[in-house]
Amino acid sequence: MVSEGTSKKKVLIAEDDPVSCHLLKNLLIKWDYDVTIATDGIQALRILESEGAPRLAVLDWMMPGMEGVQICERIRERTDRPYIYVLYLTKPFDAQELRARLHVGQRILDLQDSLLAAQGLLQFRATHDTLTGVANRGVALDAVSREHARYVREKVSFGIIMVDIDHFKQINDTYGHQCGDTVLKEAARRMSACVRLYDTVCRYGGEEFLIVVVSANESISLALAERIRVAIESQPFATASGDVHLTASFGVAVSSNAGQMNADALLQLADEALYLAKHKGRNRSELAVSPEFTHPSRASADKVPIDSGPR
Repeated sequence: MVSEGTSKKKVLIAEDDPVSCHLLKNLLIKWDYDVTIATDGIQALRILESEGAPRLAVLDWMMPGMEGVQICERIRERTDRPYIYVLYLTKPFDAQELRARLHVGQRILDLQDSLLAAQGLLQFRATHDTLTGVANRGVALDAVSREHARYVREKVSFGIIMVDIDHFKQINDTYGHQCGDTVLKEAARRMSACVRLYDTVCRYGGEEFLIVVVSANESISLALAERIRVAIESQPFATASGDVHLTASFGVAVSSNAGQMNADALLQLADEALYLAKHKGRNRSELAVSPEFTHPSRASADKVPIDSGPR
């Protein structure tokens, strides 16, 4: 609703009669609207289809070039633009009725904006990890399936990088879970800063992350894993408990090295490469080079003695 002290709401007046147009303009300016004038239907449609167009429109029913109802039909065809509330002007018009209808229109627009914002928030929450803000496991699995289908169809190779923060349990046990949360958020930020816009960084679960590297061979995927590894190791993580030095281990699998393996098997291959990296001492990247990739089991990797602190 428009009121004193708020920013002006934009409104279009489409009216070919100069007297009516002048009267409407003066009233709307008095009511604190930012007024745009069109004197025929074609001009009105052009304005309403432009960037930053008014979302309130007062249209004369009969105009040169295009009638008010035709304008409304055209703008309703464009579902990719914000909703425009249209009032048809009847003459003679009642000023107070017009003002009330404009207020109703603005309230409807405000309500729709609120609903769209809430919908966007719900969609974000459904697809993103609430702690780190990166994509969640469901998005990760969808991305792997999508890229694998593209690989089968077009032979465009892609990479999967499994990431695990080394000795994360010790961080939680020593400094507390709040510190652990800070570490995970900063780790996700550093990973996101290293990838391309079209790659996908996801929190896979706990302290594990998964990165889907689009249109990438083994050298690109492994180089990205190493870049992230250095980004995590090179600078301490500032937390409320003080600086914490971290490393991470990486398992890399690339579709072009996996033969006829399906998406699930490719994920498993990356997971096995990750646990080989753990077995070999952590803070390293391991590339799975074939379906016959030899590796320790997850259980044997877990039996590797834990150091006195994070490497």
